[in-house]
Amino acid sequence: MKYWLFKSEPFKWGWDKQKAKGEIGEEWDGVRNYQARNFMREMKIGDRGFFYHSNEGLEVVGIVEVCAEAHCDSTTDDERWECVDIKAICDVPSPVTLKSVKANPKLSDMALVTSMRLSVQPVKQAEWIEVCRMAGMDGKTLKAIK
Repeated sequence: MKYWLFKSEPFKWGWDKQKAKGEIGEEWDGVRNYQARNFMREMKIGDRGFFYHSNEGLEVVGIVEVCAEAHCDSTTDDERWECVDIKAICDVPSPVTLKSVKANPKLSDMALVTSMRLSVQPVKQAEWIEVCRMAGMDGKTLKAIK
């Protein structure tokens, strides 16, 4: 399993809307960056991700799961653009702010710090564990969502 971070502006597509989609999930559409698209091409069903509110909030607010692998993005006729589908798994007990991520030396190489503009980013396993710890997720919760 791999780990990812999905960024969205809450006024366009927020965590509450993602949760409302339930088990069917939603396309992570509209991505028009080749590197982000290529990351989505690497994703497999069951991969986990952080749902991050960008521009407003600037914080990790939830955990998602990839529920459909890369396919044509339905928002365009341009075959170059693909997306995955994700579904909400759970809220994080305590949102993790960008400020706290930047202040944590264990996360200094995290893509959220070094490649802030990418809307889809990889997350290393150690980073995943650390952000989950910062969010107040205990070992039992972590095992349930791994």
